[in-house]
Amino acid sequence: MANLTLVYGMRLLPEGEVKEINDATIKLANGNEAHVTMHVLEGSRKQIEAQLQQSLDAFFDIYPEL
Repeated sequence: MANLTLVYGMRLLPEGEVKEINDATIKLANGNEAHVTMHVLEGSRKQIEAQLQQSLDAFFDIYPEL
C-alpha cells in the first residue's frame, strides 16, 4: 500500500458561535483542486471525542482497501 496524506483541521469555539461553515479547498500538485467537507461536532469533551472516533472509524470503513 502506498503512503497516504490525511488532510485534517480542528478548532474549538464556544457553542453557538459558528454561523456558517464552507468546504476547504486543496490545491493539488497536478494543478487541480479538491474539496474537503467540514464537519461540526458539539457537546462535552467526552461527547466530542466519542463522535470524532466514530467519524474516523466510519471514514476508514468507506475505504476498506486501506
